[in-house]
Amino acid sequence: MRTVIVCASVSHGNTRRVADSMAQVLGARVVSPEQADPAELADADLVGFGSGVFYSRLHPALMSFAKALPTGRGRAFVFATSGLPEIPLMSFTRPLVRLLEGKGFEVDGSFSCRAFDTWTPFKLVGGINKQRPHTGDLAAARAFAGQLRARRGRL
Repeated sequence: MRTVIVCASVSHGNTRRVADSMAQVLGARVVSPEQADPAELADADLVGFGSGVFYSRLHPALMSFAKALPTGRGRAFVFATSGLPEIPLMSFTRPLVRLLEGKGFEVDGSFSCRAFDTWTPFKLVGGINKQRPHTGDLAAARAFAGQLRARRGRL
């Protein structure tokens, strides 16, 4: 299974650690939106899209990259790291999932976990979630990737 993970991890490396954990299970290559090649993604069996959360949204570079993708087909998943928990009514990942579905991707699922955050109000106290993503979060990311791999094997 050819898998590519497009990851925007710009503040503390939290999202890259999650992407690398998933990549171990999926045998994937992890690239930034700037390094990603749309032709490589078109040839992939599965594409992951992930970033940290900034002002309740995924990173603009990731969203711009996804918007610029040509319409096609394929399978995808979405993931995020954030200082605050994801609220179901205001999902961090839902806008990207909808965008990808509009581009013809079948989105197999999404994953999110808490992560170290030094956004302005939290910076005053040295940040929140200083030990996150921790080993349990990374294990959960690997388990999610394992489910994606198993799902791909049944198709």
